[in-house]
Amino acid sequence: MGVQVDLSGQILIAMPGMADPRFERSVVLLCAHSAEGAMGLIVNKPLEELSFSGLLEQLRIPVAPEGRDIRVHFGGPVERGRGFVLHSADWRPLGEGTMKVPGGLEMTATINILEALASGGGPGKALLALGYSGWGPGQLEAEIARNDWLTCEAPEGLVFAPDDGGKWSAALRGMGIDPLTLSAAAGRA
Repeated sequence: MGVQVDLSGQILIAMPGMADPRFERSVVLLCAHSAEGAMGLIVNKPLEELSFSGLLEQLRIPVAPEGRDIRVHFGGPVERGRGFVLHSADWRPLGEGTMKVPGGLEMTATINILEALASGGGPGKALLALGYSGWGPGQLEAEIARNDWLTCEAPEGLVFAPDDGGKWSAALRGMGIDPLTLSAAAGRA
């Protein structure tokens, strides 16, 4: 076993041959990665059937007239009922529940950030993910070795870009790869 490479703060870009349909053409921001496994949030799969205001209503959080509306995403198949707000590092919450993500972003999984956004405050940039993507020890490394994922830096502009549908192609182009040249077949020349 080689040296553990920490990919925290990087993005994973699903390759066309991705076997798991839940991750097809997905862009995942890795929030944590260690020998114990990895945790990330898919940032390009909006949940069309659920709005932020609808979620706040379900949680009985009052929305002020200046309340903000952020997009709700499918963050991954684990704990689908749990919300994680990925945000810029310009918000100082009261209490625990905020984790620094290498590269300058933060993730908060407590209700106070939803209340702050609903009242018109909170971080400058934010997206809400329901559920997360998780990997056990060595699982992500094996998937990367199998060419399921490409990894690269996570530009904040890409993570919070309004065009969710274009993030996958934009991430590849950011690496100098033309998405149209990628094939689902691996290594058979």
